[in-house]
Amino acid sequence: MKKAATRRLLAPVAGRVLALADVQDPVFATATMGPGFAIQPTDERVVAPVSGRVTVVATTKHAVGLVTASGLEVLVHMGIDTVELNGAPFVCHVQVGDTVQAGEVLAEMDLAALQRAQKLATVIVVVTNGQTVLDDLIVAATDQMVTAKTAVATAVLAVTPVPGAQAVTSTTAASDVELESEFESESKSKSKSKSKPNSTSKYAALATAIVTNVGGPGNVNSVIHCITRLRFYLKDEHRAQDAVIANLDGVIDVAKAGGQYQVVIGPAVNEVYDAVMAQLGPAFADTTAGTPTATATQAAGAPTETDAPTGWLPRLRHGVSQVIGVMTAAMIPVIGILAGSGILKGILAALTGFHVLTVTSGTYMVLNAVADATFYFLPVVLGFTAAKKLGSDPIVLAIVGAILIYPSLMTAAGHATTAQITFFGVPTHLMSYAASVFPMIVAAWLGVSVERGLKRVIPLYLRSVFVPILEALILSVVVLVVIGPLITMISKGLASGILAIYNFSPALSGLVIGGLYQTMVIFGLHWGIIPIVINDIATNGHSYLNAILSITMVAQGGAVLAVFLKSKNKPLKEISLAAAISAFCGVTEPALYGVNLKYKRVFVVASIASGLGGLLTGLLHVNNYALSGSLIGFPAFITPGVGIGANFYGYLISHYGTLLIATTLVYLFGFSDKMLPATSATAK
Repeated sequence: MKKAATRRLLAPVAGRVLALADVQDPVFATATMGPGFAIQPTDERVVAPVSGRVTVVATTKHAVGLVTASGLEVLVHMGIDTVELNGAPFVCHVQVGDTVQAGEVLAEMDLAALQRAQKLATVIVVVTNGQTVLDDLIVAATDQMVTAKTAVATAVLAVTPVPGAQAVTSTTAASDVELESEFESESKSKSKSKSKPNSTSKYAALATAIVTNVGGPGNVNSVIHCITRLRFYLKDEHRAQDAVIANLDGVIDVAKAGGQYQVVIGPAVNEVYDAVMAQLGPAFADTTAGTPTATATQAAGAPTETDAPTGWLPRLRHGVSQVIGVMTAAMIPVIGILAGSGILKGILAALTGFHVLTVTSGTYMVLNAVADATFYFLPVVLGFTAAKKLGSDPIVLAIVGAILIYPSLMTAAGHATTAQITFFGVPTHLMSYAASVFPMIVAAWLGVSVERGLKRVIPLYLRSVFVPILEALILSVVVLVVIGPLITMISKGLASGILAIYNFSPALSGLVIGGLYQTMVIFGLHWGIIPIVINDIATNGHSYLNAILSITMVAQGGAVLAVFLKSKNKPLKEISLAAAISAFCGVTEPALYGVNLKYKRVFVVASIASGLGGLLTGLLHVNNYALSGSLIGFPAFITPGVGIGANFYGYLISHYGTLLIATTLVYLFGFSDKMLPATSATAK
């Protein structure tokens, strides 16, 4: 009589045990991929739930497949819809072919990065061949907190293990034995199955049926795949025949999430994907694993004809929301180093202000390069991250960013006599793109259409050479010839208006500038004001205008400080504190793009507080005597030849008053942890 064997499955990570039905993904929750369980993690190390051989490591590093000596095919899937992150939050410690023991580390995942990307970090364990090899999978009580390597489920095998593999009961060690003999047998079996002459034609037929029923090639923007699913970006999901596709032989189910039409295939997803690509052509494929192709604008949340709102006001709101969403998402990968660089810049400002260092010393030059490099080369970095978010070519967009800050162009832009040039007879005004954000976002957005258009007209065998350089040329020319001059013209107009208001009433100008300046920073329109400040200090030795600009930094810092004080979410608290310190050191980008814009009400309330602080600054006639500001720039408010007097006291009242106003208003009215995405776990 055959004795039923069992295998223990360990918790792959520390955290709270979830029933598979509670997983926020319909394919896993309905056990479509097989029986299993999940853990909502509190730790970042992911270990093997069973002993076995690694058969699959996702190119996006978010999933690892194992096969045990007794034939269990176990999938460890890290996070929900994390394939879209292109592997950024994950580090894999194994590769296909490795043999691992239960409890051995498979991978690590960055929980803070997943939080910032608004992705659930749920780790899912499923037996993908459970329907054929299991009689039952018994999961321990859910909602309990467990440590990694704790036994949380028992698999009851439907058949006895193969000869040579020792049966293991639930009371024995979790490791399987005789791995080599079993794997050797499995390899022979697989090699035989691969030799079947009709396997390729089977996948080709399935690919044809899938493409036909999603609406044909004309309805497909692009296709990517993860460990189990084909992920289509369709022009119109309503044209897809869900029931027909779900009932195809070889398709497990159909799901829709995140702007993707997902066809669940299972372990054969690679073969089916290859067959689909053979029919659609390489223009529909993703050349950077896990990232939507240049046509997949839906992946970035870009509005489409089918999901864009109607009416000019809803469309405007939707468009602004999309732009802000892309900017914050593109900035997320560099927020940490921006915050650190801002703090270092503040320290350097203090050291030079107290004459501990001089700007000509070697120590200062090296430290300043470290502090300033991220900001100077931000267009390059942002080109890469924005392209990954929007689906254009990251390398090409990084090159576009480098073109914008190319030394000869930057030098010419810095002098009025050389800033005006012509490009093939078209008048062009050069501007400084160092530390700019908006022009690169526009370039990355345009890159989606430019790349798609070039691929349509350039033969396949010429694309690798001509598409990248032509795309870089077109995008850089558009920014330099169209976007740059347009921003320059608008910013000069705004600067003239602001100057007129300031000459009319310093208090009124403080209210207007204080309320609007950081919005101008977002769109690069603040460059028209900077020359006025420089001219004021060079000509008069002081600048009332710079004192108001200083207030806006304090307000954004106070707003993000309120988020730090109020939130119980550990990753958000960490980034908020660093962003607040950076803002108080005069660098607001981490606060703007890391927190305040992401939770829009925080930015709005901060801008209101900034306007009130600007009004107070104008009423007190606070003056600034150097190109420095925020809280770290207090020496710039000491009147030369006078010392600490009325102006410095006005600085203290206006700046710390603004800090109090911004922090209080945001704490009371601007932020709540309820604003966090539903996928965010509260970490105390």
